[in-house]
Amino acid sequence: MPDQANDPFGGRQPTSHERMTGLPWDASYHEGPAPWDFGGPQPAIVRAAPRFTGTVLDVGCGVGENALHLAGLGLEVLGVDVAETALRSAREEARRRGLEVEFATADALRLAGLKRQFGTVLDCGLFHTFDADERLAYAESLKAVTKGTLYVLCFGDEGENPGPHPVSREDLTTAFRTGWRITAIEKERVRTRFHDENGAPAWFATIERESP
Repeated sequence: MPDQANDPFGGRQPTSHERMTGLPWDASYHEGPAPWDFGGPQPAIVRAAPRFTGTVLDVGCGVGENALHLAGLGLEVLGVDVAETALRSAREEARRRGLEVEFATADALRLAGLKRQFGTVLDCGLFHTFDADERLAYAESLKAVTKGTLYVLCFGDEGENPGPHPVSREDLTTAFRTGWRITAIEKERVRTRFHDENGAPAWFATIERESP
C-alpha cells in the first residue's frame, strides 16, 4: 500500500496524463492559473446551461468556474475533482460570490463512491486527458452517477491549432457505445489561456443514459 501522507496521488492510480508528466493534477494549480483557466465559464457551457435539469454533477470541476456559473442560475451543483488546491479556490470563490455550491474530492474513475445520481452530468475538459482504456473505465464510472444527460466538452481533432490530447468523434462513440445513447456530437470551441478568444477546436457531445 502506498504511504498516502507522502503520495502526491493520494493513494489512487495516476492517470495516463499524470504518468506522462510525472506530476499529479494538483500541481497544475500551484503556480498561478492552470492552462485551461482563462477567468470564466466556458462559453459552450454558458450556451448549453438552459438545457440542464435536476441536480448537476461537474466532473473535474477544477477551480469551479462552470459550477459557479450554473449555481448562479439557480441550479443545485456538486463539483468534484482530485486537485485539492483547485477545490479550495472554488470554495473560496463560492463564498466570495455568496453562492451555495458543494465541492468535494472524488476520483472520476470511481464515481460510484459518491452514492448519488444526477439529472445532468458535465465533463468540461476531462475526457480528452484519458487514454483509450481510461475512457472506457470513465464511461463505466459515469454510469453510476448519471440518471439523465451527460454533456462532454473536449478538445477535438478537426481544425487548426488543436489543444493537447485532441480526440475524434470515434473516440467518443467508442467510449460511450454501451449503456449510453449519443444524441449529438457538435463542433465547438474551448477557451484556454494559450489560445486567442476563439479558443481551440472541440467537440460538444450530448449523451443520454440508457436504462440498465
